[in-house]
Amino acid sequence: MINNWIYRQLNEEEESIQQRLAEDLNISPVLAKLLVERGVHTYEDARHFFRPDLADLHDPFLMADMDKAVERLTVAMRRNEKILVYGDYDVDGTTSVSMVYKFLKQFVGNVDFYIPDRYTEGYGISIRGIDYAAAHHFTLVVALDCGIKAVEKVKYAKELGVDFIICDHHTPDAVLPPAVAVLDPKREDCPYPYKHLSGCGVGFKLLQALAQVNNVPFAELMPLLDLVTLSIASDIVPITGENRVLAYYGLRRLNTAPSVGVKGIIDVCGLGDKEITISDIVFKIGPRINASGRMKLASEAVQLLVSRDGHFVRQMSETLNGYNNNRKELDKHITDEAVAMLTSDDSLARKKSIVVYNPRWHKGVVGIVASRLSEEFYRPTIVLTKSNGLVSGSARSVRGFDLYGAIESCRDLLENFGGHRYAAGLSIREENVQAFADRFEQYVAGNILEEQTHPQIDIDAVLQFKDITPKFFRVLKQFEPFGPGNMKPVFVSRRVMDYGTSRLVGKDQEHLKMELIDSSSENVMNGIAFGMCRYNGQLKSHTPLDICYTLEENTFGGTTSIQLMVRDIKAEA
Repeated sequence: MINNWIYRQLNEEEESIQQRLAEDLNISPVLAKLLVERGVHTYEDARHFFRPDLADLHDPFLMADMDKAVERLTVAMRRNEKILVYGDYDVDGTTSVSMVYKFLKQFVGNVDFYIPDRYTEGYGISIRGIDYAAAHHFTLVVALDCGIKAVEKVKYAKELGVDFIICDHHTPDAVLPPAVAVLDPKREDCPYPYKHLSGCGVGFKLLQALAQVNNVPFAELMPLLDLVTLSIASDIVPITGENRVLAYYGLRRLNTAPSVGVKGIIDVCGLGDKEITISDIVFKIGPRINASGRMKLASEAVQLLVSRDGHFVRQMSETLNGYNNNRKELDKHITDEAVAMLTSDDSLARKKSIVVYNPRWHKGVVGIVASRLSEEFYRPTIVLTKSNGLVSGSARSVRGFDLYGAIESCRDLLENFGGHRYAAGLSIREENVQAFADRFEQYVAGNILEEQTHPQIDIDAVLQFKDITPKFFRVLKQFEPFGPGNMKPVFVSRRVMDYGTSRLVGKDQEHLKMELIDSSSENVMNGIAFGMCRYNGQLKSHTPLDICYTLEENTFGGTTSIQLMVRDIKAEA
């Protein structure tokens, strides 16, 4: 599929700001442009951006219901009530539960945790979970990364004498659950200034407020920032504002003093001797934590994350690693089956959306399969399977398209749904699947824009190789941590050519190891272009190529150099 390259342009006012920033900060105009694109307009803005400060975290009591949540939790702790920490089975949920459980366990003995079974209970607060709480005499449940739509279930819990504090970050309905407190910055009546916290982030704000009221130093919360950062990266929330501050210090924690459980996962990923980045969490650490809930029980991930027993941690880390290997085999098999369904049916090929259903597919991997299909076919995608008498599944969107709104337009056909603009989950009766697929397609076809039907790469700036200096790269590294809202900058260099030493590499010679020059200098830039062996002929014939890429640090044989990570290539016609 051909990528559209979209060049980001500054308007006249922004160009003036760019020029001033370049002078004030003594940096190149390209770096100043990157700052302007990220909303950095003054020297003071730049100071906050480059030097995140925990003092910039917002007052947690700005969040609606925070006073009620802290008061109820404080009373429960002083009365020695039994407290149950309850959360979702993904990385955000398991890190949230681990964080709150670890903190409370320092001060009270009557605290335990509960993660619902993906296959027998489904997403969110379950009747079985409430019954468990009541039967074991828990009087307060702190629900994390779920619960914002559990109106009837929280009502049922109240009848059994079980109070709820809900900490969620998903989009609420008009009616909120009748909990003691509902913490969710996305509530319409919530004045909290930052709306993009992860579920674990909302839980962290609760602990921050609890610590303030009970005179617990903020330093006591610092060891929990590794878990917060795992959630921020894995849940793909924007790494801007407060999330940027939390992720900055959380990465520092991950790289210097991770908890015993987190260190176990780091080691099994082979990251023990490397500086961990957001990308490492997304592609290595997060999937292994997630694998427990996908393949077996997410409670195993929590047991690992809260443990201080080195022997247990090593064993459980290996177990989760095994789950992840099994998950990879399973999701490849299901993806292949789904692709075969789509490519063998001409009517599906003409649609603007994808809805595929197979009652035999493994529920734990349908979200991953939906992501793969949406990337390959570039359409809003829903993958469904059967579980506990209902059809359930996961949905993934394409850039710019509001998937949540599309699903919400079909809510009368659904039993349950939740999520956000780019990812969602849903359940539906089997007899309604076709009607839902038809209505979903109708909504997508009527609302998706033409530019949303083709993959695009946002280009931040055009560079000549002479611009890529050690100082340029040093400043660029200070833009980290990268992620949504602060993506790693993508550059274009035009009319580059082979230095004469580029070659094919990889098991099947499918990758290009590039050594390139341009007309701006005698610099030879090293690059790697994965899966782009098709350009080898043009490279060897010295055809000028336009390349888009990110800049990476590459260490080999004890020497560190700048490397181009090539995203796309366009040959001159």
